[in-house]
Amino acid sequence: MKLNAKKLFLLLMLFLSNSIGLLVVAQSVVIDKTAYRFFIVSDIGQNGYYKQKEVANTLGNLAQSIRPKFIIASGDTFHYNGVRSTSDPLWSSNFESIYTNPWLLVDWYPVFGNHEYRGNTQAVVDYTQISRRWNMPARYYTFAVKIDSVNSLRFVMLDTPPFMSEYKKLPDQYPGILKQNTKQQLQWLDSVLLTSTEKWKIVIGHHPVYSTDSLRGKNTELLEQLDPVLTKHKVDFYFSGHIHIAQHIQKNNINYVVSPSGSLGVNTATLAGAKFISHSEGFTICTVKKDYFEFIFVDENGNELYRYKKSK
Repeated sequence: MKLNAKKLFLLLMLFLSNSIGLLVVAQSVVIDKTAYRFFIVSDIGQNGYYKQKEVANTLGNLAQSIRPKFIIASGDTFHYNGVRSTSDPLWSSNFESIYTNPWLLVDWYPVFGNHEYRGNTQAVVDYTQISRRWNMPARYYTFAVKIDSVNSLRFVMLDTPPFMSEYKKLPDQYPGILKQNTKQQLQWLDSVLLTSTEKWKIVIGHHPVYSTDSLRGKNTELLEQLDPVLTKHKVDFYFSGHIHIAQHIQKNNINYVVSPSGSLGVNTATLAGAKFISHSEGFTICTVKKDYFEFIFVDENGNELYRYKKSK
């Protein structure tokens, strides 16, 4: 029997998975099944249009193999005008009826994007009391998880739209944006990171701090206000979305990561300065152990686009 190169590779990966604790999923994504695992999705809300369903199907299929502990949604879960209430039909047509795979019925931890601010942001928080998997206790919040008996991860979930001056100029289009106290949020962030004793510190916000997107990548407000706090406390990763372009940028020993859009990638021009850029739709897989944190960009078909591992 003749075996081509692809079959030989798959057989080798299967042997290795049984021998050294690796889990082979999709076509080229190899995951350490002994690591702590979670997913990050971003900019998913297109009411099932574009490639939202395709990405959702792949997300579910890989979740069945990888078994993520939870899923982080880094904003713009509801394009284009947010939701009006906790009973808005968009909760079903844009979320509950899209992410139906049983292995996606884990905890979801969302943050606001700019499109949520075009609707009723309080309803997005209040949906926590309705959905078993939706966990958003406040407009910004923090939680920690143990990855083993000794080591932990600290997550800090931010509300970045109020920092952006472009939205403040349009309060009629972004209800409630002017009521938010960004100075108070920064003070809270500083206090959380100051008292954090976890080995890994991960901050999540919708808007990138650094970006190579020539159209929407200039976020002066976050560079001037948020980044000094991240740098001060030596945050390991800042994950975001918004620009619908996957990217990885390193500055000041911090990894600034924009997850792929979970529904609609864009092909706007990009500038130099990133370790990696992709316009493909997809999501991010994260695996963590006591000595490393790794993230993997995956496209809508489950193919690996890029991976990066930070040892510590």
